[in-house]
Amino acid sequence: MSQDFRDGETVAVIYFRAGYAPTDYPSESEWKARLLMEESSAIKCPSISYHLTGTKKVQQELAKPNVLERFLENKDDIAKLRGCFAGLWSLDDSDAVKNAIQQPEAYVMKPQREGGGNNIYGDDVKETLLRLQKEGSEEEAAYILMQRIFPTVFPTLLVREGICYKEHAISELGIFSAYLRNKETVISNEQCGYLMRTKVSSSNEGGVAAGFAVLDSLYLS
Repeated sequence: MSQDFRDGETVAVIYFRAGYAPTDYPSESEWKARLLMEESSAIKCPSISYHLTGTKKVQQELAKPNVLERFLENKDDIAKLRGCFAGLWSLDDSDAVKNAIQQPEAYVMKPQREGGGNNIYGDDVKETLLRLQKEGSEEEAAYILMQRIFPTVFPTLLVREGICYKEHAISELGIFSAYLRNKETVISNEQCGYLMRTKVSSSNEGGVAAGFAVLDSLYLS
């Protein structure tokens, strides 16, 4: 937490480096601390709204028919945005689960977690779905099924510990944005940079902090 003073007023910012995983809340004390921060007047990064928007379950709801229409009016913009969505399904969808068991390579199972190392790929998708069906537990509510994306593979050079490797790689582009509001009043909403992650094409995971990918730069031709 950072605190400063501007024009005689106290300004505080809470930046969450943790608090995204269930293991971050082992007891009621952690939940009380989170509630105290959320009820404070400090600026939260991310806000609880942004935190929830980043969860897979909310993304799944946004991908459902007629949901985007609640937030956008222009039909062309809605069509363009929806055209960028990958398929997202709850494990309550028996047809999606059946297809994923038959073609596990076409799907990814994702939990409500941030960072790398948590997703399930390939034959592990089939095995996990069959296990959940057999156990009949509530664990399946923690996952969604997502259509697996197969980006273009390209040759590249990677340097690790002073050694240069020639590999086949794939990249992912993310856009940074800054958004600040006070209740219903939007103070700032702007694009402010990008993040390019590159990893070897044989790796299922892609987190930079987790050690699976490297930071890269755009080269437009």
